[in-house]
Amino acid sequence: MTSTFRRLIFRPISMLYFTILLLWLLMLTPLISLFLRAVFVEHLGLPPELFLIFLLLSLLGSFVNIPIAELESPQPIYTYREVTFFGVTWYIPQVEMGLRRTIIALNVGGCLVPILVSLYLLLYSIPRAEPDPLSTYIKVLIVLLIVSLIVHKSSRVVRGLGIATPAFIPPMITAVATLLIYHVGIPSNPMRIAYIGGTLGTLIGADILNLHRIPRLGAPIVSIGGAGTFDGIYTTGLISVLLILLLL
Repeated sequence: MTSTFRRLIFRPISMLYFTILLLWLLMLTPLISLFLRAVFVEHLGLPPELFLIFLLLSLLGSFVNIPIAELESPQPIYTYREVTFFGVTWYIPQVEMGLRRTIIALNVGGCLVPILVSLYLLLYSIPRAEPDPLSTYIKVLIVLLIVSLIVHKSSRVVRGLGIATPAFIPPMITAVATLLIYHVGIPSNPMRIAYIGGTLGTLIGADILNLHRIPRLGAPIVSIGGAGTFDGIYTTGLISVLLILLLL
């Protein structure tokens, strides 16, 4: 492994942008606490003592990327050779094949934290709080498959950046699919279905199913859930839940 691969922390966003986000968080903490606390604690079932930890990790964790793999792909290198003949210099183009290394990393705030919340809901909240856990699991799976398929079909390769997906597609598809299915049979909590289906569906559709396209990106690092690369897994899960609240 190269020394670059061993790096754990780097800045996917500028210090100025991060400072602005932090100041906004501090000024809006009372409003955020009242509103998001109702979403995550009352509707999703997140423990109250973990709520502020979740918010802080989501923000501060955007600075932390954990490398999980390194890919190598052949890349043409364009050079030229000088040939002087009778005082005249000729430039002859040449093409050589080299190797481009791309690091795949998980962004803690934008990817790892939402996945951990989804696992908590799957393994703890649903078995404990849902009247029919099996029915809820089936609904989650259906929404997850729908989101994964549509997000994968709508994703595009942006060289030097990552796999891009229109920002409105994952949360909109998640909200619509959830609203159509959550009341089938024994009604389930639509917030849990939307958060899990949107978060994991976006991860699978935009990221996992596109791993084979990473060598074509031409980017030195691909941060799953990080700013400016791949997609916003965190925002997809959050906006999906907010849309459900607005549409119910």
